[in-house]
Amino acid sequence: MASTQQPASSGSDGQRYATNDERKRKRMESNRESARRSRMRKQQHLEELLSQLTQLQNQNSIWRERIDAVGRNYHGVDAENNVLRAQIAELTEWLDSLNSLTGFWADANGLAVDIPEIPDTLLEPWQLPCPIQHITANADMLQF
Repeated sequence: MASTQQPASSGSDGQRYATNDERKRKRMESNRESARRSRMRKQQHLEELLSQLTQLQNQNSIWRERIDAVGRNYHGVDAENNVLRAQIAELTEWLDSLNSLTGFWADANGLAVDIPEIPDTLLEPWQLPCPIQHITANADMLQF
């Protein structure tokens, strides 16, 4: 087969190469610009994520402080409740002793004294069936 050879350089070939080079240059320039925009978007996204991370860490710190404060408050209230329960037990025992002495005194003197039982609602005030009513007292009432 006979091969046809093209002339080494004709005017149209030179123009075609120049056009191809121009297209290649434009494509490379477009790719560089696209890559630059992509890097900028990626950097902006990273900065947004870092900002969000800082904000979430600050919120986390605030919530931890609040939780710790509630925990400390709970332990304080729990300790106070334990003291109050111990006082209730001591006062109940003291009232039972006084009721017994009053009963002995009434029996010895031949008097009829009605000594009511201590209601459960006084021993377990958190189970009161009615709203809490304030009791007024003065310091003289509690002296031993």
